[in-house]
Amino acid sequence: MIAEFEKKQATIVGVSRDSVESHRKFKEKYGFPFMLLADTESQLCDAFGVIVEKNMYGRITKGVARATFLIDPKGTIVKVWPKVKVEGHAAEVLASLP
Repeated sequence: MIAEFEKKQATIVGVSRDSVESHRKFKEKYGFPFMLLADTESQLCDAFGVIVEKNMYGRITKGVARATFLIDPKGTIVKVWPKVKVEGHAAEVLASLP
């Protein structure tokens, strides 16, 4: 499916608060074909508002809510998918591309 995004000249970038080394290992293990950015200081995550409270077994923590942002070539966010579920998501994003 990555080829279909490339045909539409779309660039896919993943962001998390994990380290560069963690991303390298993850990409290697799962064969990810796109860029992963290490936002270790949470600057992007904070700017995009994806840091949320999570409740895991009664313990409240702060974590990243998976979301997708479609950004046009001018840098404008044109669509947001909050609370992403993996199944079918890539096809939905692809269908939203011009």
